[in-house]
Amino acid sequence: MNMIQKAKKQVQQLTKQAYAAAVKENLLPEGVTVEPSVEIPKDVSNGDYTTTFCLAAAKAMKMNPRQVATVLTEHMALEGSYFTSVEIAGPGFMNFRLGDKWFGDTVTAIETAGEDYGCSDMLKGRKIMVEFVSANPTGPMHMGNARGGVLGDTLASVLQKSGADVWREFYVNDAGNQIEKFAKSLEARYFQIIKGEDAVEFPEDGYHGDDIRELAQLFYNKGGDKYLDCDEKTRHDALAQFGLSHNIPKMKADLERYGIKYDQWFFESSLHESGYVADTVAALTAQGYTYEKDGALWLKTAEILAKNLRAAGKSDADIEKLALKDDVLRRANGFYTYFAADIAYHRNKFAVRGFDKVINIWGADHHGHVARLKGAMDALGLDGEHRLDIVLMQLVKLVRDGEVVRMSKRTGKAISLTDLLDEIPVDACRYFFNAKPETQMEFDLGLAVREDSENPVYYVQYAHARICTLLKALAAEGYQVKNAADVDFTVLSAPEEKALIKQLAQYPVVVQLAARDYDPSFINRYLTELAAAFHKFYNACRIKGEAENVLLARLKLADTARAVLKNGMTLIGCSAPEKM
Repeated sequence: MNMIQKAKKQVQQLTKQAYAAAVKENLLPEGVTVEPSVEIPKDVSNGDYTTTFCLAAAKAMKMNPRQVATVLTEHMALEGSYFTSVEIAGPGFMNFRLGDKWFGDTVTAIETAGEDYGCSDMLKGRKIMVEFVSANPTGPMHMGNARGGVLGDTLASVLQKSGADVWREFYVNDAGNQIEKFAKSLEARYFQIIKGEDAVEFPEDGYHGDDIRELAQLFYNKGGDKYLDCDEKTRHDALAQFGLSHNIPKMKADLERYGIKYDQWFFESSLHESGYVADTVAALTAQGYTYEKDGALWLKTAEILAKNLRAAGKSDADIEKLALKDDVLRRANGFYTYFAADIAYHRNKFAVRGFDKVINIWGADHHGHVARLKGAMDALGLDGEHRLDIVLMQLVKLVRDGEVVRMSKRTGKAISLTDLLDEIPVDACRYFFNAKPETQMEFDLGLAVREDSENPVYYVQYAHARICTLLKALAAEGYQVKNAADVDFTVLSAPEEKALIKQLAQYPVVVQLAARDYDPSFINRYLTELAAAFHKFYNACRIKGEAENVLLARLKLADTARAVLKNGMTLIGCSAPEKM
């Protein structure tokens, strides 16, 4: 239990005890079972914690809420608690004010937890997969992949900190139409190298990027015209395999440079080769959810979705307006669709590997795919509605000096993840991309490299470095950071000191909110607020030159802020430099 939870629980206990004491004296009627609701007021003038118990219980007591509050405050036994006073406000709020004990205990609790500060057992026993990026291996990763990588990685981290057993996975689409298109594109460039560019027509729907030209040239350099006259399948297989053998390690290297490592790279081809796609389609057929038409095998998607929508309270008339459609699982040529493979892949996640929850990070353009995939899991009896969660992220717009940027100045090509990391520090990339998933974001390339308070990552890192410099300077004068047990925290009475400790206490709550809402941007906002609280404290409360007990208390507080800043930066995959 964190210090905020402890304070809230204590308000509840004190309120219940006061009510019991008042009942015993026949001042309030017995039998009221209302649980005291406790909140933190936005305005500190209204206390540190407030309860609406009197407002909620007054009706049952047939009394005025302020009358109830008056009786309760007179019976409130605050001695030995975290609170020094309780005041009545408005129509019957009871506002509690924290005393020295809570502030000292908060710093002690952070020290005791160390690097585990912010950890909880909220998701203990839950086995969760986070699948993210899963970029097409036929070309360079783009800005959407860059954003999805950060969101997935930081979400996995906050879930871990909240007690979950987390698995990070990249799904490699190394089968199907896009691989055939990849092979044909490479083939055309390969033929052009041998026969001349004008002699060979490039497929209109092929991949036109310079990376295809480069791969084809490398393929030619290695084997010459060896594959010019062989059968098409052999050539396509060789070209595709060669291209993937270059692209996938490059993707891995770029993502590791970005601070992202996976527990597994799962290959779509393995599902086809093992027969698991065919087996999954057979399982859907056995459940009566498929039919044949025009030589193809179809999933009764419309029927599945309509059933789920009715269960959610939708009328048949509303469902009809949606014009739901079925999906092909196996084409007339005998090949399985991407959707069939995707169903098999997610069935594998639940039925074979036993994940309690699967979270996918997808671009917003995949919105229409969400209900279909969840419905397919429901049809297989795997409860996709509750076990499969999709986080949809909006697009990224790169800007510099207010102008949209689409091309790399260095390469003259569309900006890839590699280009971005060549220009912008990894810390800035991770911090900026860890924005609220459902908002379309602007990534300001100029702001990301600025060394001033306008750059949020610089602002937070500077706070950490500033503290490290302070600690080093005072250590040179013989002042070391003491253990909390050896520090007199009662001297920390300034509003800025108390505000900083309150902010430090918020960290475990923020981590839990980030895990609950699948929104790791909570951590970014918290770190910015913590850095601001530290700067206010540092500017208002002198450390060097103060009486020793004050100096040591403020030094301990500064070091505690440093530890939590580092904890949060580590959580989102950013560094905490000691000097800047």
